Parts: sequence; structure tokens; C-alpha cells
Amino acid sequence: MDSVSTSTLFAALAVLLLTSAFFSASETAMMAINRYRLRHAAESGVRGAMRAQALLDKTDKLLGVILLGNNLVNSASATLSAVLAIRLFGSGEIVLFVATLLLTFLILVFSEVTPKVLGAAFPERVAYPATLLLTPLLKLAYPVVWFVNLFVQGILRLLRIRPPEQGQRNSLGLEELRTIVLESSGRLPREHHRILMNLMDLEDITVDDVMTPRSQIEAIDIEDDPERVRQQISTSHHTRLVVQAGSSDNLLGVLHVRRVLHALTGEALDPDTLKANLEAPYFVPAGTPLFTQLRHFQSGRRRLALVVDEYGELQGLVTLEDLLEELVGEFTTQAPSDAGYLRQEEDGSWLVEGSVLLRHLNRKLGLSLPLDGPKTLNGLLLEQFEDIPEAGVSLKLGDVPVEIVQTQGRAVKMARVYPPPAHELPGNASI
Repeated sequence: MDSVSTSTLFAALAVLLLTSAFFSASETAMMAINRYRLRHAAESGVRGAMRAQALLDKTDKLLGVILLGNNLVNSASATLSAVLAIRLFGSGEIVLFVATLLLTFLILVFSEVTPKVLGAAFPERVAYPATLLLTPLLKLAYPVVWFVNLFVQGILRLLRIRPPEQGQRNSLGLEELRTIVLESSGRLPREHHRILMNLMDLEDITVDDVMTPRSQIEAIDIEDDPERVRQQISTSHHTRLVVQAGSSDNLLGVLHVRRVLHALTGEALDPDTLKANLEAPYFVPAGTPLFTQLRHFQSGRRRLALVVDEYGELQGLVTLEDLLEELVGEFTTQAPSDAGYLRQEEDGSWLVEGSVLLRHLNRKLGLSLPLDGPKTLNGLLLEQFEDIPEAGVSLKLGDVPVEIVQTQGRAVKMARVYPPPAHELPGNASI
């Protein structure tokens, strides 16, 4: 050792510190890299990603070779720093103590903290080039790593710890996916982000939230005058109509208007003709999540369902279009009374029919009215008043002033909503 110059020893120490920095940065980058982005890059043919994917498939062996190299290098650095201290200042205990402190500082700053921060901040930039060295190092040190891992696996078995499989470690639940989508709002196009968030919410929204209430269902009474039935079918805005006998408590089925177009042009449209062209009614229980109902529509090749409560009483009607509009927004031409009446006044307020769905109102006016209780504006107002309000009475729903314009019977027929100025309407909110 005496034949080696001091400058050479300092150069060797610098190389060891840099090597330690390489292992530290590689370890952090490989562990911090986004596995899904890495998988996509590997499938796209990026060579660095393919090498990184292959190494991460053997995480225990990868960590073994990195830690083996890092510990060997740090141990060599400690020995070399002691030799340098003795050569320069003698072999006193204080000299060795100071040399240890100085080396610890150098390792922390240059070989641990700084490279790990860089590895965490730029995982792909660090990990992809690092695989060029880590891959052959793993092959060379494989026997040693295998031997070390024997002891590691033995200790884990003694502690009764079973590491999860690779697929289980990378699997994500619905809430984790929701968090990822929320955090990626700045990187995704606005419409894509909105659709993804709507998709995540399908499990939390039920058919009750989007159905057409029973009182607003346009139905054909088979006991009506045939001419009146003919006129109702020919002027309907819908392609499917519910058919009943006397009242909604006696549902016969669903009529596809296209099946009776021939009868509207001249042939007799009698009750027997209607009954011959009916589809059996499809009932679903209230509270069914939209995602579940969407799968039922798909598997049953249906487009319309009748929502019933626990007693079998009809509550409303939900269509495939209602579900799809929860995902992508409105895309069909609706009948004037389908979603409730909204009209913007010159003073910026909105005239809103009491039967309008709160979800529809929130989406149209950019509000955040509560959705965990009543489903319609009328229901929310009655809940707040705990009585039938009179016309001219006003109140605030959160930060939204609302004035009762008209009541009819036991319900609020029309109200005036004043959206706060801070609310910007999403897109074109006019109807």
C-alpha cells in the first residue's frame, strides 16, 4: 500500500463514492418507476424499459445485487479512508474518528441522499441506462445473490411472512384508480378525464338517480280510444312506450313504435294489434348501481327497464341512453319534459321545473347540490322546508339562492335558481 501514491488513493476513493452513488440511484429509481408506464414502454419496444421490466420481475435478486455491490463499495471506502487518514495524520484514535465522520458525511451527501433524490425525481432517466450495468452484474453475482437469498427466505419463513406475488403487488383497487385519475387531470384532455371520473362513479350512482319518475312516464293506456292511442304514438318523442291497462299498476309491456308504424298508415290499430307487438316488461330493483345495470342491459340486449321498489311498486323508468349520458354527457335529442324544464332569464337566473333531477341540475348549472338524499329539486326543497312552501318564499341551498315561483298540489312546480357568479357553466348550458 505504501507504494501507491496518495493521489491515487484519493482517486480510488472518489471512484468508490461514485460507484456507491450509482447503486443508490439505481435502487431508488428501479423501485420508484411507474410499473404501468414501464410495462407500456416495454410493450412498445423501448429496450431500456424491457431490461428494467426483466429485472423487476426478479425484485429480490435485483435488490440483492444492488445491496451487495453498495455494501462492498462502502466497506472498501471505509478501509481506504482509514489508510489515507493514517498516512496523512498518523494512527491516533482521534484521527480515525474524524476520518469516519468525514467519510460518513461524504457518503451521505454524494453517495446516498443526492443520488436517491435524483433517482426518485427521474426514475426512467436513471433506471433505463442503469440496466446496462445491472443486468450483467446480476449474471456475474448470481451465485452470491442466490446464496444470500437462501438465508433471507429462511428468515421470512421463520417469521411466517409470505411476500405477495408480483401481480398482487401491482394490482389496484377502485379507490386507487380513482386517485390516479384525479392526479392525472393536468395530463389528460378535459373530456377524457371527465369520462373516466364518470366511469368511476357508476358504482356509486343508482338507477334511482337517473330514472324518469313514475309521474313523468309517457304510457299508452290500451283501454283508451284507438284513435287517441294512434295520435299518441304518432306524436311521441320516444321510440319505446310503456303500455298499461287502466293504470300503471297493471303494466302489459313495452311497445317499440317501429313495430306498429304499418298500423298508423291505414290498418286498424286495435288492442289486439298492440298486444301482439309488445315486449315483456323488464323490471329492476331500486338501488341497482348503474354499472351493474349497464352490464344487465348488455347481457340481456335490452335498452329500457322499469324500476320497482321492494313492494313491487313502479318507481320510474331507466333507459340505456340515461346510463350512457352519465358517462359522456347528453348526446340525444330529448323530449321537452324528459329532464325537466330549465330556462335562463335575462338577469342570469334560471327557471327550473321542480321535477328536474338534481344530478341534471348540477351538471347543467355547475352546482354542487347534495345528491345523497332526494333526487329532484322538488324533493330537496320539501326536505328543507318540511312543508309545502308558498310562491314567493326564498331560501338558500348551500350557497345557491332559490325562490319558489309556483306550487301545485303537494309539490313545487317551478322555482327560480340564482347560480353564484363564481360558477362557470360547463360548455353550453342552454336547453
